[in-house]
Amino acid sequence: MGEESLFERSNEVNDFVSGELDSLLQDMWDTMAAEEGAGLAAPQIGVNLRVVVFGYDANPRYPDEPAIPETVLINPVITALSDLIEEGWEGCLSVPGMRGLVPRYTHIQYSGIDQNGHLIERKASDFHARVVQHECDHLDGILYPQRIKDMRYFGFCQELENSGLMAPQPCDDDKNKVR
Repeated sequence: MGEESLFERSNEVNDFVSGELDSLLQDMWDTMAAEEGAGLAAPQIGVNLRVVVFGYDANPRYPDEPAIPETVLINPVITALSDLIEEGWEGCLSVPGMRGLVPRYTHIQYSGIDQNGHLIERKASDFHARVVQHECDHLDGILYPQRIKDMRYFGFCQELENSGLMAPQPCDDDKNKVR
């Protein structure tokens, strides 16, 4: 957080046949895996393009969450399917060691293009919907702290846990330590 490019709107992808896109996607998947993330947006690794990757079969950071299909989503569009909003704890590889209580739509539809130029259209709910919205926010220059309604629910993981505001959970700075 603080890197100027993270606050800029990303550019549309128009070239789906270049090796550059394949290289970017591999870098994104590798980065996400190394950090045990649920998703990653291209701006997080310094590339100002409207590309996100997300999904996992099982994730040690989110042991209680169901699998999310591994997805490449290019030039995404999100539509809320209801007005129902739920607050949930979020963290981000761009804001390490911190968490915040963020409101998100619980039911969405997302669409975009995959790495082969094919249309993707899916409905998602709950954590899956939260992950997609979080990653796509990056493409519009929005970091999750900008969505927090009450800043008392934003802080370093250990402090939030010590205060009783947040239940113990693995955080970015200690992803391999279970508390």
